[in-house]
Amino acid sequence: MRPLKITSALLVLAFASFASHHRSNPHNGQAGVFDYYLFVLSWSPEFCHSKPNAAECNKQTGFVVHGLWPQNTSGSYPSNCATNQPAPSNSASLTGIMPIELIPHEWQQHGTCSGLSGDAYLALIRKLYTSLTIPDRLKGPTSSFTWRPQDLKHAFEGANPQLKDPDIAVQLRGNYLNAVEICVSKGADPQPIACSNIKDAPGGTFVVPPVR
Repeated sequence: MRPLKITSALLVLAFASFASHHRSNPHNGQAGVFDYYLFVLSWSPEFCHSKPNAAECNKQTGFVVHGLWPQNTSGSYPSNCATNQPAPSNSASLTGIMPIELIPHEWQQHGTCSGLSGDAYLALIRKLYTSLTIPDRLKGPTSSFTWRPQDLKHAFEGANPQLKDPDIAVQLRGNYLNAVEICVSKGADPQPIACSNIKDAPGGTFVVPPVR
């Protein structure tokens, strides 16, 4: 059991490191008080490239949900909010969508600020994920390829006509695809909206690592 616990800890630390590097203006906000959500899809081959023996990397996986983050148009975001809402009671509801080991961390840091109960927060994550179509070229590529940020955005827009360029942000780790972020409105039926003060990959090219 010890190796699995270590791997799970490394997974949470790796994802948390990405979040802290990507967004640097947290504050102790009030639950439910924010402007919009940032729906974050991590490209798992980039994580698994450096940790190929992680239990989470046994399956052939492309995008996995990293989190659903309350965000403000100023670029700040609430974190670790005080809430009387109950924590998630069934993390298994996101099996195959989000690493189960990550859910307690994401709930504590971000979900508590949503104003929702833990189960409602996870249900919203599932709803957003199932409403999104992953572009064909990003469904389990077996070899690496080079793309531009604009190529990726156009691919997502072609598969999801409701999306527009300003709604999508591309995150890189070095010269490799690390995550795609989609900005959506608050509420029970989130809709894509333009991102505000979110880091986005500039022009040029990047590499999309293949699914093992």
